Amino acid sequence: MSKQINKDMTFNEVLDMGPEMVKVLIKYNMGCVGCAAAKFESIEQGAKAHGINLDDLLCDLNAALNS
Repeated sequence: MSKQINKDMTFNEVLDMGPEMVKVLIKYNMGCVGCAAAKFESIEQGAKAHGINLDDLLCDLNAALNS
């Protein structure tokens, strides 16, 4: 079974999954790489703060992870 990214994971947890995660976050104009909040902010919190649709973001992150 492949690993799944969920809304409660921190940005650091997601970024540690590989360089393709960076590409997805850049697509959404999220400057998470190097951001101090990435250590504790969840994907859900970040999406809300940046006005991004959480379901779309999770879908793209999981597609990149499992490609």
